[in-house]
Amino acid sequence: MCIRDRSKKKAAIRESPEATFIPGLIQDFLAAVESLSPQAVIEPEMIQYLSRFLELIIDLLSQLPTRRFFHALVDEWMVVPRCQQSALLTRPEGRLCAQLLEMLKFYLGFEMDNYAGKPLSDDQLMEDHYSKLRRLQLVAYKHFMPKLESVAMTNVASIETRSSMVKLLGTLSEKELHQLAGMVGVASQEEEYPKAVLFEALISSHEKRISQLDALNEMPLYPTEAILWDENLIPSDMYKGVDVLALPKLNLQFLTLHDYLLRNFTLFRLEATYEIREDVSDCITRMAPRPKAQGGLEFGGWSRMGLPVDEFTIRAVGKPKLGEMKPSEVQAEVMINLGNLRGGLRDEWNSLRQHDVLFLIRLVPPFGADGKPDSSRPFAQQWGVKYVRGMEIREVVDSQNHVFTGMGWSADKKLSGDVRCLRVNLDAAQYQQDITRGEDAEDVYAGFDIVLRRKPKENNFKAVLECIRDLMSTDTVIPAWLLDVFLGYGNPASAAYYNLPAHLQISKIDFRDTFLSWDHLVKTFPEHELVCDAAPEARVPPFNVSFEGDKKLVVSPYQAINMGPYPEDIPKSNQVPFTPKQVEAIRSGINPGLTQVVGPPGTGKTDVAVQIMTNLYHNFPGQRTLVIAHSNQALNDIFEKIMERDVNEIHLLRLGSGEKDLGTDKDFSRFGRVNFMLERRITQLAKVEKLGKSLGITEDVGYTCETAERFFLFHIQKRWEVFQESIAAEAAEDRVQNHFPFGIYFADAPQPLFSSPPNAEADLLVAEGCFRHIQLIFTELEETRAFELLRTSRDRGNYLSMRQARIIAMTCTHAALKRRDLVQQAFQYDNLLMEETAQILEVETFIPMLLQNPDATTGKSRLKRVILIGDHHQLPPVVKNMAFQKYSHFDQSLFTRFVRLGIPTIDLDAQGRMRP
Repeated sequence: MCIRDRSKKKAAIRESPEATFIPGLIQDFLAAVESLSPQAVIEPEMIQYLSRFLELIIDLLSQLPTRRFFHALVDEWMVVPRCQQSALLTRPEGRLCAQLLEMLKFYLGFEMDNYAGKPLSDDQLMEDHYSKLRRLQLVAYKHFMPKLESVAMTNVASIETRSSMVKLLGTLSEKELHQLAGMVGVASQEEEYPKAVLFEALISSHEKRISQLDALNEMPLYPTEAILWDENLIPSDMYKGVDVLALPKLNLQFLTLHDYLLRNFTLFRLEATYEIREDVSDCITRMAPRPKAQGGLEFGGWSRMGLPVDEFTIRAVGKPKLGEMKPSEVQAEVMINLGNLRGGLRDEWNSLRQHDVLFLIRLVPPFGADGKPDSSRPFAQQWGVKYVRGMEIREVVDSQNHVFTGMGWSADKKLSGDVRCLRVNLDAAQYQQDITRGEDAEDVYAGFDIVLRRKPKENNFKAVLECIRDLMSTDTVIPAWLLDVFLGYGNPASAAYYNLPAHLQISKIDFRDTFLSWDHLVKTFPEHELVCDAAPEARVPPFNVSFEGDKKLVVSPYQAINMGPYPEDIPKSNQVPFTPKQVEAIRSGINPGLTQVVGPPGTGKTDVAVQIMTNLYHNFPGQRTLVIAHSNQALNDIFEKIMERDVNEIHLLRLGSGEKDLGTDKDFSRFGRVNFMLERRITQLAKVEKLGKSLGITEDVGYTCETAERFFLFHIQKRWEVFQESIAAEAAEDRVQNHFPFGIYFADAPQPLFSSPPNAEADLLVAEGCFRHIQLIFTELEETRAFELLRTSRDRGNYLSMRQARIIAMTCTHAALKRRDLVQQAFQYDNLLMEETAQILEVETFIPMLLQNPDATTGKSRLKRVILIGDHHQLPPVVKNMAFQKYSHFDQSLFTRFVRLGIPTIDLDAQGRMRP
């Protein structure tokens, strides 16, 4: 093809509908924006069109496949600077468009490589910023001297702020601005733009921006009156899905993990704000405040959740930390009186404890002492809500100056008198914003009228928000095989075990008690060729199964290990005849990678989960499994089933307040397990003492775990080795019974201990089982030795949860509340199993994946398996605000998103609960 033909083809491509469609839309949009005047009436249809188009641009920029080309297009057309000069933003009806424009600016400047799809580090961002400034200096030195001499000849720190750039570039004419913008790559020299647009484009391109993370850390966590009643951010319940909102969306794909966390942070904060708004409105309405003739407020009613504030005082403001502007802490005192409260209501206010979140409200009612609120006006204006500020309790002081925190020694302490002094911490970021509003601004903290408390189960939003913010402030590491799938890119099946590298797949699996018989195994794999060298009568479980190819299985039966002669030594086995789909789920769960199990009620999801955990417990004794559920009831159900299986209870731990509802007399909480381990130590040391006496040893061998260890090495192990040598040297059938050294110790076991008449082979199996029973005693003592050395309950509890327990269960809420503590204590786990995943919010599913630091040597995640079990056809996560459900998809669970992305699922298909 000649050069002329190629040029004609390129021109045809540039003029094709595919190439001109989006630019044409942008051009029409900008023409509409720039046509608006400050005085003319703006039709609602125009507002709807502009907001919808801004929403479209935001959606295209927030998806990586479209962002790669659309980002350059929005930059070239200078959409943001041109919109900022529009008269619409100065008018009340343009507030929504202004908020959407801020979202557009955020995604336009999102800190990532648009082509590689990777987040940019702080160093990369700094280098990019300074390279732009260096280019500006070179252009200024070459073409705009002496007008821009101050730009060309000074250091970059002097010209990177907006104020300095406004001053330095303000000397240029419109023509010079156009030339400068073209030379530094901000605007095309072929297009004509107003001076104000060029000026704004140059400054916004070269000014130093505060990083997104710093901006997030400076953001107050408690909602204020400004956001509580903003209908663009928190619409009322009547939202029908027609209007555009200035809210992020949980789509199927995300730009980066930071983008994912930030969207969830914003929506979780707004959902909590909506619930707080409902509580504030209910409290104010019930208390019915009205102004008194002599000044102040009086209340015509009462509220269970609110009390009048007698006095409010700021007590201390800490100096800012290095590199920060906000105070390190702001301490205050709130005085309240419980004199009018009786019974359970008084007990509720007396139960306030450390870390509880309260809200302070100041009111200026717009009506007189005999007036009533105007119901036609918005709620905040009806009652004159002036300020709303959040706070967190440090301690409570009663009338006798007794200090109460609700933790540790003061947990059961009774408070006396009616007066309570609440010593609280205010939000330092909000305080900084309040005191820097200007000299003429009213003092927000001059006083408050109402203190509001909330139900404890609904009041954990601050801890969850801090957890999400911590995740964004650290190097978040998830397994490499999960990252692309999690963000919604690549092959949806890439995280399944059969697509992982061959060295990660497990081809030979010990299914233990998964199969009840050989027939059960055959029915489970009806389309496979089963190869087994054992005789038909020897084909009894347990089985080792090797998967060779797609349709061939090599089955190896083996004899279960004899663990001892006592009834309690017999392992608890599975009695559920698992279906082929359930066995496939169990196989997938044992293998590394992502496993998704879908099952309606009654299809055995919990039994599958328990079998997976039991097999992991025995096949990988060095690994730890974290079990997560949405509700305490579901978590307790699965935990109780684990307790009924062949899992040593010293390795089980149930964290969270729901432990007390377990259907057992045993205490599986952290400190309950510590007490159990100490009691277990005493019990096992008594067995060691008994064993020593049976061998005729007079020393105190059961004094400590250390003396028991020596006893095992120098006496038990030695006698067992002598026994093995003796029976190897003889051929008599009764040689095992004659030389067995621990017969006296096992005299209380069910008799006869050995076979009659003697059978050396069978007797040896019994002797080995007896020795394993003894070994288990010393193994448990070795594990309890740390509890002997550690002296405080706190240290023992930390050791139990960080090292001792191998199956740890907690709710997703507990994981979010305690993540910071778990990470600081070096919590580690290898497998994550989540029940009810379709009923858990996205971020509450994500947080349990990050309860540990990356591996210290490799810098990678320790997580080897993620097993998600649920049913996306049932009810989704509870989101009270309709707008967050319909517009932002906040009720979309991670499980549902994975299903919609096409990630493979194992669908359980046998109903075991219903009867025909």
